Amino acid sequence: MSNQRSEPAEVQAEFAAAGLEWSETWDAVVRLDPGFARAYCRMHAVPWKKAHLSTKFKRLVELTVNAAATHLHLPELQPAVRRALDAGATPQEILEVLELSATVGIHAMNVGVPLLVEVLEERGRAGPEPLGADQERLKERFVRERGYWHEFWDEMLELDPEMFEAYTQFSTVPWRTGTLSPAEKELIYVSYDIAATHLYVKGTKLHIRNALEHGATVGQVLEVMEIASMIGIQGITSTMPVLIDELRLRGTELDDL
Repeated sequence: MSNQRSEPAEVQAEFAAAGLEWSETWDAVVRLDPGFARAYCRMHAVPWKKAHLSTKFKRLVELTVNAAATHLHLPELQPAVRRALDAGATPQEILEVLELSATVGIHAMNVGVPLLVEVLEERGRAGPEPLGADQERLKERFVRERGYWHEFWDEMLELDPEMFEAYTQFSTVPWRTGTLSPAEKELIYVSYDIAATHLYVKGTKLHIRNALEHGATVGQVLEVMEIASMIGIQGITSTMPVLIDELRLRGTELDDL
């Protein structure tokens, strides 16, 4: 019994050493399954024990993963902003990563336009039309300001140049006004493209390639992916408070577990 009573305090110390916040949720998890809490603590610590990326940038990645519209885990936003500021991030840098993550919405076009083209071809569409002079200028501007081109932009530029032009203007703002390096910007794109709630394979591969071409290292790419991998624990942190409340309604407190 004495070992059972001391276990939450021991794991809480491990959490503190790993920079993790302790809560009633984790107190309950430890009482029910201390081994799981310890295993999570050790997995969470992996990218933070490495030094391929700065602590500040890792906090910005952590914020981006939680703030991206494809995940948008509201309970984590204030803690993530606080940790980023505490690590030295400026309000401008926080806004910059949010601006970068706002481009996730264009994936509706990246996925949808090729599907539209497939259906049109099934219905007898002959093939792509040659780009006009204005479309060629838009393509040149995109390459100049974003530093790359990918074939998934071809059909959007052909069929919907108005949206392509507006998106080019929208997506290049942080490239013109932001302070993160090109490699860091590309790593931010990787962070939410690879997250379990999105898993946008084409975008992830593209932005890994771009990041490496801008000078990012394999270790840096892996650290971004490691941080993105942590969102799986939010099933625990979101549901355990519900379990605690339901147990209390039935007369069971944490000390009874």
